[in-house]
Amino acid sequence: MIVSEAQAQQIRPDWKRPIPVTVQVNGQPEPPARVNMMPAGDGSFLLYLDGAIRKASATTVGDTVEVSLAFDDSYRGGPAHAMPAEFAARLDANPVARARWDQLSPSLQKEMLRYLARLKSDAARIRNIEQALNVLNGAKVRFMARAWN
Repeated sequence: MIVSEAQAQQIRPDWKRPIPVTVQVNGQPEPPARVNMMPAGDGSFLLYLDGAIRKASATTVGDTVEVSLAFDDSYRGGPAHAMPAEFAARLDANPVARARWDQLSPSLQKEMLRYLARLKSDAARIRNIEQALNVLNGAKVRFMARAWN
């Protein structure tokens, strides 16, 4: 979902990097979920409502919803999820992908690690690690709901 520049300014004035927020959709989940709104590059932000939030709020993509957002003052940076061992090994074996990984912003690295950590099956994890490596090697594909390269 797009959060306009004016709306983002109400949450946290003059903030240009990812905004840590707590979010509820139709009053759920309780307590509110912690997410980052990601800058879209034009002053607006992207708010990703993952499956857990949609499930808690009994909503699906395309529903009209009431969203409550608040700046998360308790947010502290740093990786929340460890790098999967297979992903680390594949990065170490691929100098191009490793260099591109090292050039990603810390917030994007963190977002990618969070994405990989939330995958439920080994097959999904392997498939998405392969896709991440393709992106890091320069492939022009969609991964994590965005176009790369």
